Amino acid sequence: MSSELLINVTPSESRVALIENGVLQEVQVERIGNLGIVGNIYLGKVSRVLPGMQAAFVDIGLEKAAFLHASDIVNSASFEEGVDDQHIKKVQDIRELVRQGQHIMVQVVKDPIGTKGARLTTDITIPSRYLVFMPDATHVGVSQRIEGDEERQRLKNIVAQYNDENGGFIVRTAAEGASEHELKHDAEFLKKLWLKIVDRRKKTRKENILHEDLKLAFRTLRDYVGEDMERIRVDSKLTYQELTTFTEEFVPHLAKVLEYYPGERPIFDLFDVENEIQKALHRKVELKSGGYLIIDQTEAMTTVDVNTGAFVGHRNLEETIFNTNIEATSAIARQLRLRNLGGIIIIDFIDMVSEEHKRRVLHSLEQALSKDRAKANINSLSALGLVEMTRKRTRESLEHILCGVCPSCAGRGSLKTVETVCYEILREIVRVNRAYDADKFMVYASAAVSEALINDEYHNLAELELFIGKQVMIQTENLYSQEQFDVVMM
Repeated sequence: MSSELLINVTPSESRVALIENGVLQEVQVERIGNLGIVGNIYLGKVSRVLPGMQAAFVDIGLEKAAFLHASDIVNSASFEEGVDDQHIKKVQDIRELVRQGQHIMVQVVKDPIGTKGARLTTDITIPSRYLVFMPDATHVGVSQRIEGDEERQRLKNIVAQYNDENGGFIVRTAAEGASEHELKHDAEFLKKLWLKIVDRRKKTRKENILHEDLKLAFRTLRDYVGEDMERIRVDSKLTYQELTTFTEEFVPHLAKVLEYYPGERPIFDLFDVENEIQKALHRKVELKSGGYLIIDQTEAMTTVDVNTGAFVGHRNLEETIFNTNIEATSAIARQLRLRNLGGIIIIDFIDMVSEEHKRRVLHSLEQALSKDRAKANINSLSALGLVEMTRKRTRESLEHILCGVCPSCAGRGSLKTVETVCYEILREIVRVNRAYDADKFMVYASAAVSEALINDEYHNLAELELFIGKQVMIQTENLYSQEQFDVVMM
């Protein structure tokens, strides 16, 4: 599988597109003033302890207080306050773990999303290219994606040499095949970084950031680039130079695939990325067969509905349904990555009779999601034919980053019909007439509503004028939305 990264940089925004086999799979966007904070380490102050929720709110200097659950308070808390580790693991009551007004070192594991503040943990982890450093840990872990027993043991033996009283390590997937020199370089870098954070913590007396994670372009090289990356193109000369310095110091084997793109054609037009981003904001996703998906994102969950659409198949109905569902699995997996959808996801596949078909559709979905870096858990088909799954969510979805609430419908996703608004206006005139004494009325409404009142609803308006014994005049306001109107007494 060939992969390529496109990095588009403007003064106020950075965007990264991951292309696999010529098809856009992931997009990340980072804007000045709206930078993600996942991975950042803060000195926070506990502002409120909630025993009923077994959680605490922590002030880390942001607009909204961050959320810290009791289950996320681990070894780092003992490092912070000098409490015995075993005691920390056994305690369940949040009141025994933290207290109001206490300063603790925390790390952000989930960005503020919607009305919710950031999610925190005291289990600090600091990633680099090959390793993840865990302060106060004593063991060495190896990524499950490294399958060879011999290679796993080799990596574990090498990295175990660098464990000391400061902490332990997790060996990342990218470390497969890495030399001892490269692993040593990573381990020493992480230890130095941690000591700097500790020193900064000792000198800090109030809520403040202690360590900020890398910016998007650099974070991408650290987290996303694997051995199979064919090319990394950057359209900013300055960013290219900074990334070149970064790769030479930390990931020298990537220097040969990093290149500056000076072309006149925008870099995101190379693989039709801009158009694909626009499609990713639509509810409807067309399938090649003629079927389609409907994707609805709500605050609580995301629902995906699979439909046969224009696809009529070649043999029989059951085969048509099965083929549509199989095709939908790869499209769903891609859309989850592309839109960065997380949390609870409900997939309504077309009802299947054959148990074998159901099993194969679930297996196909699992295979399609195996390429996703975000962890996903899939449950079996329910009695209603639904697949319930979860996907780890740490950052806002693409829609939430690029879109806002519609000013016309206020987020409902639909508008009142012209007919409905006309009847609301007629009722409002009657209400105002009974409450106040007026000689006549002037109605200000949108062009569509005004036209309907003058034409389609003319008889109803005339009857109303006879009923109240007063004249009603209609005035078009082109700047009004379809639902907006005013009834003015004259």
